[in-house]
Amino acid sequence: MRSGETRVRGFAARAGGWSARHRWAAVGIWVLFVVLAMGLGSAAGRVDVKDSDQLKGETHTAAKIIEDAGIKEPASETVLIQAKDATGKATDAGFRTAVADVVKAVGATGKVTDVTSPYDTKTISRDGRSALVQFDMRGDAETAKDRVEPVLKAVEDVQKRHSSLRIEEIGGASMNKQYADAFGDDFKQAEYSAVPVALGILLIAFGALVAALLPVALAVTAIMATMGLMGIVSHLQPMSDTANSVMLLVGMAVGVDYCLFYLRREREERAAGRDAGTALRIAAATSGRAIVVSGVTVCVAMAGMLFTGLAEFEAMGLASLIVVAVAMVGSVTVLPALLSLLGERVEKGRLPFLKRRRTGGGESRFWSAVLRGVLARPVVSVVVAVGALLAVAAPALGMKTSQLTLDQEFGNSLPIVQTYNRVNDAFPGGSEPAQVVVEAKDIKAPEVQSALAKFKERAVGSGASRGPVDVKVYADKNIAFVSVPLVGGSDFDRAGKSLEKLRDEVRPATFGKVEGVTAPITGQVAGSHDFNDQLIGSVVPVFAFVVVFAFLLMLLSFRSLTVAITSILLNLLSVGAAYGILVAVFQHGWGASLVGAEGVGAIVTWLPLFLFVILFGLSMDYHVFVVSRIREARLRGRSTKDAIQHGVVTTAGVVTSAAVIMVAVFAIFGTLSMQSMKQMGVGLAAAVLIDATVIRGVLLPAVMSLLGERNWYLPRWLHRLPDLTHDEAPEVVVASSVPEQGERLRV
Repeated sequence: MRSGETRVRGFAARAGGWSARHRWAAVGIWVLFVVLAMGLGSAAGRVDVKDSDQLKGETHTAAKIIEDAGIKEPASETVLIQAKDATGKATDAGFRTAVADVVKAVGATGKVTDVTSPYDTKTISRDGRSALVQFDMRGDAETAKDRVEPVLKAVEDVQKRHSSLRIEEIGGASMNKQYADAFGDDFKQAEYSAVPVALGILLIAFGALVAALLPVALAVTAIMATMGLMGIVSHLQPMSDTANSVMLLVGMAVGVDYCLFYLRREREERAAGRDAGTALRIAAATSGRAIVVSGVTVCVAMAGMLFTGLAEFEAMGLASLIVVAVAMVGSVTVLPALLSLLGERVEKGRLPFLKRRRTGGGESRFWSAVLRGVLARPVVSVVVAVGALLAVAAPALGMKTSQLTLDQEFGNSLPIVQTYNRVNDAFPGGSEPAQVVVEAKDIKAPEVQSALAKFKERAVGSGASRGPVDVKVYADKNIAFVSVPLVGGSDFDRAGKSLEKLRDEVRPATFGKVEGVTAPITGQVAGSHDFNDQLIGSVVPVFAFVVVFAFLLMLLSFRSLTVAITSILLNLLSVGAAYGILVAVFQHGWGASLVGAEGVGAIVTWLPLFLFVILFGLSMDYHVFVVSRIREARLRGRSTKDAIQHGVVTTAGVVTSAAVIMVAVFAIFGTLSMQSMKQMGVGLAAAVLIDATVIRGVLLPAVMSLLGERNWYLPRWLHRLPDLTHDEAPEVVVASSVPEQGERLRV
């Protein structure tokens, strides 16, 4: 092969070459793809996850019965009337007047139906200080929050007339309205902030407006196309608003990163004196290939969520997978075309105060100094880095996961959270009772009615509930709803034990003796219980799928057993450290005040598995990029130690810039008011920061230095595996040493 000749054999190199030669066609195809995806997605409409699809188990069975029967339950609301004075009682004349005023006021709004007095329903607390007026909102429960304002105003007016009492409304509609008023703009602000934050960091990284706009434009168009595709795909796999937010988060991070990798390499080659065409071909063959390997690995990791069996996770996994795939394809197709079209104009809009910044990426002075120390003492570096990461990860051994209660999720910032706690204190489990959905061939049959009566009696007698147990019969549907306030209330651990009594003791002893009766138990506590069971059951298959397939992809992409093993181990260390930080901050409260997380005391149940999948995928970005550069240098004839130093220091700038963007985007979500979103943002940001610094800057080069030529070891019996290396070294490779037995360095 002649000097300077470029071997073009991989998908990324071929795609980049074609795009550079057919610039306008490539740009046109991309624009057409984005427009068509958005248009078709809009026309198809998005199908959201239904309640009956959210979970498996009893919660799913109950939701399916309700759905099949066509029962539309209204949004229920409750007004708490409570004496502020410990001596006040519901039997007092003033208290009775307040109850009558509430009943009259809410009924006069015309927005409610079935208003009940606590003196009729016996919803008076044990200490006699509290009572509940209950009613349903008219119309669709989904939109009740938009109609509840007049009712809230009526209750507020009654409160003003009875200052000695506490009169507060709570329910699905009022809670959703207060959340929307307080936090409705949180997600939008976070999503809108991601673009300017990424653009600002890229301006500093490149020093030119046009170069900074390219990655953002690619990420935004990839997200737009994915939104359309989500609409189409939702007819097979329902989507959700949460999946949309996660897709935007992942899409902005990887879209910008992939483009950044490509663009920095092209600029680096041009700064080295190569012409524009050659620089672009080299970028396509090197960074382009790294993007493809990384993208496929991230997609495989995201696909792990499909094994949970949880509709919300499946939606998030599929949405993330699509946006990563779209961003990856865009990076290796339309980006080369744009760079070819722009040429030198990519440097337009230079910022004066950044004029002297080097445009080629070059070698980082800081990381050069760090690498000299790491490579001089690799054993010490490994011991110190691993020790530090294990110390950071140590708190994760005591991780406590739970469904966050309202006060844990939102603190005391919302008045309705305090109302929720007061209702639960006075009526344990009353604000979120368990619901038994009883389906029978004939709901009016004597044996079914007898079973319903016995269930009410035993639910209280068993200690699972203190009552009142309410029964609502839909005779024409042969269905009855039994509402059972659980002892334990908002304490999910205690309430969970009450739920188990209902399911394992009370139900078999009552409904179990009646033929043809189905009685699944649902509700918030039951949903949390079923969710936890299903999540725990999916941990092993998800973990195995992600790790095994990531290992195989790394093995096939680098033709090295050593690289595949070390990549998995380093990623696990990174995830472990992220877990440790989460537990330290949100469970133990170390530094919690810095992120507004005081008093949470637990990690939200779904987060550990979610973080594992996301982080394992995203960590591959940097690993693939750095190792690809090291391998490329090794193929050019450098010794392994020189290749490590060259690979790390020449990628340090782009990895740092990419990490800062990811950390900044994820940190935005760490500023949200909801603790679950805050935990997700902090966990992702911390993990990426650790991964880009300690893992890739210290531990990876130290481990590779100790392994030496064994880094490229591939047993002979594995040589028959498919070869996905597609080595496209831009320069002639001159072997500097004889490969060890089993090593496969292709020249």
